[in-house]
Amino acid sequence: MEPQPAISDEQVQVEDIEIRLLLEAIYQLYGYDFRSYSPASMRRRIMHRLTMSGFSTVLEMTDRVLRDRQFFVTLLNDLTVNVTEMFRDPEFYKAFREEVVPVLKTFPFIKIWHAGCSTGEEIYSMAILLEEEGLYERAMLYATDIDKNVLAAAKKGIYPIHAFKQYTDNYRRAGGRQSLSDYATARYDSVIMEQRLKRNIVFADHDLATDQVFGEMHVILCRNVLIYFDRPLQQRVFKLFGESLDMGGFLCLGTKESLRFSGNEESFDVVNRSLRIFRKRQMRPNA
Repeated sequence: MEPQPAISDEQVQVEDIEIRLLLEAIYQLYGYDFRSYSPASMRRRIMHRLTMSGFSTVLEMTDRVLRDRQFFVTLLNDLTVNVTEMFRDPEFYKAFREEVVPVLKTFPFIKIWHAGCSTGEEIYSMAILLEEEGLYERAMLYATDIDKNVLAAAKKGIYPIHAFKQYTDNYRRAGGRQSLSDYATARYDSVIMEQRLKRNIVFADHDLATDQVFGEMHVILCRNVLIYFDRPLQQRVFKLFGESLDMGGFLCLGTKESLRFSGNEESFDVVNRSLRIFRKRQMRPNA
């Protein structure tokens, strides 16, 4: 096998310019703003689609994106991060039960925002947890994502049956009190989440890069999304979360994400450092 020719610095610079033009075109035509996402992540995903689709250059692919909405949808699935599973990181859900739920039980009504909900596995996980803790009837859950296609999948709540073995193990390790099968119905090679879990969930499209405050929340979960943003966009999103949370509300991040350098670190107390659970500080009365 002949060695592949090395890519010159000039070629990389040209590709970077073409990638910026592609992201600008997507924003201008379709309204999805990926311009402040991590450049390395965007490059990797765009070049993957370029190779898979047989284009010679990003500029050539941009022309296709502008003229073919269906192809844009294909690219959108590459650009959005949809890696998820039920009770993902079981230790987090166990800590949430033990350290956050006791506080939520003191509230007459609970509003929870899951930003970047993807195909919905984690929002149903939270619904199950709240039901087992006797909180679901007084809770409203808001599940948002930039991608309307994954939101449609989340609303349906239909998942491959082969994944349920892993989901069941996660549920047990997360402190589940019944059987995960109690919350879903098997149909052929799929499982469908029970309708009762959906009645207090609102699904809506929301772009963290451009949209505004989603206000007066008691809990915000945005786990393993911010790692794909550049620093200025991370700071914008942290400000958005700070303004969307009630005093004493909880912010839950992914294990590789941090409030450090967010510009809002002083507004939060640490509840669980290793599992990235924080609480917005209460207003202190004037001395």
